[in-house]
Amino acid sequence: MASAAIFSSLRRRRSPSLEAFLAPVDLTDVALVQTLAVLSSELVSCFPDNVFFSQRRNSRSLIRKVEVFLVLLEYLRDSGSGSISNLPSTAVLCFKELYLLLYRSKVLLDYCSQSSKLWLLLQNHSISGHFHDLNQEISTLLDVFPIKEVSLSDDVREQVELLQKQARKAKLYIDKSDENLRLRFFSFLDEFERGGIPNHVELRLFFVERLGIKDAKSCRSEIEFLEEQIVNHEGDIEPTASVLNGFVAVTRYCRFLLFGFEEDELHLSYGNKKRPRKGLITREIANTFLTVPKDFCCPISLDLMRDPVIISTGQTYDRSSIARWMEEGHCTCPKTGQMLIHNRLVPNRALRNLIMQWCTAHGVPYNPPETTDAFSESFAAALPIKAAAEANRAIATLLIQQLANGSQGAQTVAAHEIRLLAKTGKENRAFIAEAGAIPHLRKLLSSSNPIAQENSVTALLNLSIYEKNKSRIMDEDGCLGSIVEVLRLGQTTESRQNAAATLFSLSSVHDNKKRIAYQEGAVEALAELLRVGTPTGKKDAVTALFNLATHSDNCDRMVEAGAITALVGALENEGVAEEAAGALALIVRQPTGAEAVGKEETAVAGLIAMMRCGTPRGKENAVAALLEFCRSGGAAATKKVLKAPALAGLLHRHYCLPVQNEQEERPHHLLECSRGVSTHLFISEDWVLDMHLQTTQL
Repeated sequence: MASAAIFSSLRRRRSPSLEAFLAPVDLTDVALVQTLAVLSSELVSCFPDNVFFSQRRNSRSLIRKVEVFLVLLEYLRDSGSGSISNLPSTAVLCFKELYLLLYRSKVLLDYCSQSSKLWLLLQNHSISGHFHDLNQEISTLLDVFPIKEVSLSDDVREQVELLQKQARKAKLYIDKSDENLRLRFFSFLDEFERGGIPNHVELRLFFVERLGIKDAKSCRSEIEFLEEQIVNHEGDIEPTASVLNGFVAVTRYCRFLLFGFEEDELHLSYGNKKRPRKGLITREIANTFLTVPKDFCCPISLDLMRDPVIISTGQTYDRSSIARWMEEGHCTCPKTGQMLIHNRLVPNRALRNLIMQWCTAHGVPYNPPETTDAFSESFAAALPIKAAAEANRAIATLLIQQLANGSQGAQTVAAHEIRLLAKTGKENRAFIAEAGAIPHLRKLLSSSNPIAQENSVTALLNLSIYEKNKSRIMDEDGCLGSIVEVLRLGQTTESRQNAAATLFSLSSVHDNKKRIAYQEGAVEALAELLRVGTPTGKKDAVTALFNLATHSDNCDRMVEAGAITALVGALENEGVAEEAAGALALIVRQPTGAEAVGKEETAVAGLIAMMRCGTPRGKENAVAALLEFCRSGGAAATKKVLKAPALAGLLHRHYCLPVQNEQEERPHHLLECSRGVSTHLFISEDWVLDMHLQTTQL
């Protein structure tokens, strides 16, 4: 497993020089020797001693072996093509094997020179084992190499024979100083596990003096590298992801304890633009990969599903992704937003069989989990360990102190880190709020610093995912009003979008819906964002408006604030039309809502157009909206629908609706509205038939 992780990691971050090792090996004997000489020379020259933080002795030993091969290859190359052409076939086979060994050596040396210091310490035993394996393979190659049958000078022969003897005697070598540092790192984790906090002096000695991590920037790089390993190799690394999360928390704690809260130019640039994740496969490489059918990919991870399961809303996800989603405290379906009735995960065996068949047909490796119990055990092992939680508590304490008393720059940094800390894990969200972060974040919402404002509103959004924090945020004096002000006048696009998302999150609690709707400027700002926002902003706005529309007392307020016009306009936008139609279906249940929709010239045409070519859920929402519009709006509304030019042909095609329940007196369709509210709207076949007959009579 570790070997696969190392190769995969280096393949993602491979340097241009590594491309040379990927050339085909079906070369002539002369070309093969010449190529090997060039590659060996490059490998020897690009790894000076000071490039290795750990594994120095193993790295130097491997490079010395390559140097001997270089001497051999250069001698053969310089002897002329005649000498090479007369090489025994066994020697040629050994050189082809050497080609692969040089490639693997380059991968391993790259790994040791490019990886973070902490990661190398944690992988000390595994990496040492890889060096030993390479040495064993080199020893085997030299034992097979027919040295007596190859024409060599005495000094070259002596060097090769000496290398052969040394390779036979070589044993696994684990550097004691590296091992002591590794154990010391584990001791810090153990101390947090016991509920304590490591000594400040000891932490400084370890990170600054021993590891040479001397500033916040280099410390952040270490954190990012560890996080990258968790993301890229989860379930296939040692230590496990849960233990690595503990080390990330310890290192993040040291980042602030040792290096303070100076502004970080990389994270706090204007607009807080996200930097590309390190290690992601480049587009050129990704385009060469086999395209996986969309239905076989998990909607959360976007990866091929290994263990597809069905949740209570009927959606399918990969078990590991949806289980992690639930563990983080979410109680809604990630794809539809519906509330989860229960947390049971039902295996989707039919889909799994299809995935297995597709993988077999296309030569894609696929190893389904053996049993659900085995998965449960592995998932339990991936839950955050106590040390990570305790270290994160210590971090939160430092951050909140800076929010309360730090400079503007320190507050901005602290808000950014709380934003990240609250991004995952309900435990983190719980103790951050319990420690008193919300009042300080509320104050930062009115900051003149656009990045401070953006980080604070996003931190509140992440905290609001945890159910108990919703009431804490709503009960904080002035907090709702401040969030609305950011929505109206936020200094960055992301601030306004995340303010809308925060209102959506808070409005999942029924008692909050009316308070939000009647907060001055809230609905108006959501309607404005729906009209002129970015695609993401429009999505945030329409989902928030949908949630507010599920409270019957909010209809008049939404009409007054201009939400109806914005929702009708959104019917033309494919990205938000589905939710807009759903919100209108709820609003037109009230006579005032139906009246307001009737005054919108494009409302009926927009809903009919969605019935014709919208998504399946969009079609249901559109039909429901028209039905409720006719019921609540009376004869005038019905007449308006009947006069729509596109309706007649549509009813001719669709008035015969399938019988879904023979026990019912009237067949019906069931519309389940999205975003956590299940509203049963019955579309009567008699009504559709009556509409059809009236249309043909006009």
